[in-house]
Amino acid sequence: MTRQLNLSFHVLIFLGLIHVTTFIVSGAPQVPCYFIFGDSLVDSGNNNGLTGEAKANYPPYGIDFPQGVTGRFTNGRTSADIIGQLLGFSKFIPSYATATDQEIETGVNYASGYAGIREETGSHQGDRISMDRQLLNHQATISRVMALQRNKTYTDEYLKKCIYLSNIGSNDYINNYLLPMFYSTSKTFTVEQYASVLIQQYSQQLKTLYNIGARKIVVYGLAKIGCTPIEIRRFDTNGKPCVEWINDAVKLFNDRLKSLVDELNSSYIDAKFTIMNLTSIASPILGAVPVLPNVTCCQVREQDGQCIPNSIPCLVRAVTIFYDALHPSESSNTLIATRSYKEVSPTDTYPYDISHLARL
Repeated sequence: MTRQLNLSFHVLIFLGLIHVTTFIVSGAPQVPCYFIFGDSLVDSGNNNGLTGEAKANYPPYGIDFPQGVTGRFTNGRTSADIIGQLLGFSKFIPSYATATDQEIETGVNYASGYAGIREETGSHQGDRISMDRQLLNHQATISRVMALQRNKTYTDEYLKKCIYLSNIGSNDYINNYLLPMFYSTSKTFTVEQYASVLIQQYSQQLKTLYNIGARKIVVYGLAKIGCTPIEIRRFDTNGKPCVEWINDAVKLFNDRLKSLVDELNSSYIDAKFTIMNLTSIASPILGAVPVLPNVTCCQVREQDGQCIPNSIPCLVRAVTIFYDALHPSESSNTLIATRSYKEVSPTDTYPYDISHLARL
């Protein structure tokens, strides 16, 4: 859920990027469609109709979003929303829960708050749609697209040109491994073993995505989860800004994920897999605006770090990294999206950024 911002005392928020409309390309989208998989970092409302607490369909979420409250776990747009705009899509990609036949040919968002690579992840908060279930939903979408286009060969070639974005794995730590009162994974696996187990399962999921037609696949690494307000509250930082042992555990996952991308690119020569490095993307550079690092913009619930319903958020949201205790603000999402789309540092993406992937 929070894998999107390295907390440092400065973050790069270019004033010109706060309103990403200045970067939107006019004309036709750069790819015919855009499919989104993941957790609450990119959820656009799929959890609204589910049972349990894993939802953000109430104020002050959506306070800065054009359509108001939609189920997005932030004040405005998610990074996936902004990437869609940068790719040239005139409308936000619809959630699977609401997508109509008229909309699905340009993409669907399957992401679900509290979802993980592992099926049980986030279950203490109620229903959510795991990565495996999201892939099943995508297969159902493909069947719908095929019925609309009435030509399997055409549909297969059409889907190969699309961008597939996967942003998942944070909850497998935040709402699984780091909650021993609900889950046994930390008693079963060392941090090294757990990273390997997650990557093994994620590998199978990405291979499934390939097998059902994806060829341009973006995967996100995890941000420094030990720097999120919720983990700083839960664990002792030993006088440091962040919980470093959690960040070390996340690094094990990220290192293995990069190796997996290399392996997949070698095994599937007709596909292009690329990884977004959030640790690099969130690092400060010249021109940074000082921001509030470990501070939440909204008042949060003690049990899960989400905004208290109908509470009043901070007024200057452009200088906060986090909106609640887990999720980035729209300003942070703008930084993530723009540097994912067009890298600023060679370490932001590997082997190429999204703008390059779209052209391949």
